[in-house]
Amino acid sequence: ATFTKKNYMILISGVILIGLGYFLMIGGGSDDPNVFNPAIFDTQRITVAPIVCLLGFAAVVVAIMWKDKSAVTKEPKK
Repeated sequence: ATFTKKNYMILISGVILIGLGYFLMIGGGSDDPNVFNPAIFDTQRITVAPIVCLLGFAAVVVAIMWKDKSAVTKEPKK
């Protein structure tokens, strides 16, 4: 099999991190378009959420590239 259980666990955790990052970006809007709400520039939305999303995308890449050492077959030397 190409993907092992460990690959799937890393992939699922990466997807959860991406979802959490997007969830942290939610909010900060205003009901009245004539009133400015400075909450859109909150540290959570500007700094923390993008970092969490990037960590999630990195975890997905690691999950795809991860090759378990026990799964690698060693070729005999000639």
